[in-house]
Amino acid sequence: MEIWINPACSKCRGALTLLDEEGADYTVRRYLEDVPSADEIRDVLARLGLEPWDITRTQEAAAKELGLKDWPREAGARERWITALSEHPKLIQRPIITADDGTAVVARTDEAVRDALGRS
Repeated sequence: MEIWINPACSKCRGALTLLDEEGADYTVRRYLEDVPSADEIRDVLARLGLEPWDITRTQEAAAKELGLKDWPREAGARERWITALSEHPKLIQRPIITADDGTAVVARTDEAVRDALGRS
């Protein structure tokens, strides 16, 4: 399993603590440094069963600069959103855990982290 984190994020640190407490085998990806490609974002979205706007941090400064709140949330705009996430990784919701069974979860709660652990 892999977890995408921002070390400055308390939710990320909490998820890592829980993974460690449960003895999970995982890899950390600091996604602000090791930025996911558009294809990796598409893959994670498929694993999550979500659309790019569902994992976008719309309150970030970059989101406001881009005017994301006014962007359409429809299939025709999907690639525009994915491009924004790959060019501005700070916009990606965190942490995201990709489980060994091919699924993923946005692990912002202990329950979501435990859900990911149950999928490995």
